[in-house]
Amino acid sequence: MQHWKVLFVKPRTEKKVAEYCRLYGIHYYLPLRKKTRIIQRRKVTVDLPLFPGYIFVRLHPSLRLQMLQSNLLVRILEPLKPRKMLRDLVMVRRALRVNPSLLTTRPLAKGMRVRIIAGPFMGTEGLVTRIAAKTKVTLNVDMIGQAVSFTTDSDFVEMLN
Repeated sequence: MQHWKVLFVKPRTEKKVAEYCRLYGIHYYLPLRKKTRIIQRRKVTVDLPLFPGYIFVRLHPSLRLQMLQSNLLVRILEPLKPRKMLRDLVMVRRALRVNPSLLTTRPLAKGMRVRIIAGPFMGTEGLVTRIAAKTKVTLNVDMIGQAVSFTTDSDFVEMLN
């Protein structure tokens, strides 16, 4: 859990920062979503950052200067609760495995915390956004003020404390 940080990077440099991390042997997580575009009558699928401008890294203090010298960072953010941030990222990773084309939404300040107990999102926890025949669940990453949402059957939702 030690040394996990959030790097706020310059626009459109997330993959380049991830490459720097790979070169320096820094553990990182850059959640990517798939987007299909039609370019000159051809379908092209590209990987785009799920949270533009952010990359999550396990940055040892001795490597901090090397990352800052890359001239790609705007700021290094320190999470108040790194364990919670990592838990949120695990939930986002699970959701991306099920649906690689997820979109980000604005996070909720209010809502019930739920766990999905069946279906493709089983085991995922998040906040209820809307209740109807299909329930909209939001997975918040509080550290960066971003979220991912998906819909699931109301029968698959279990309320948490």
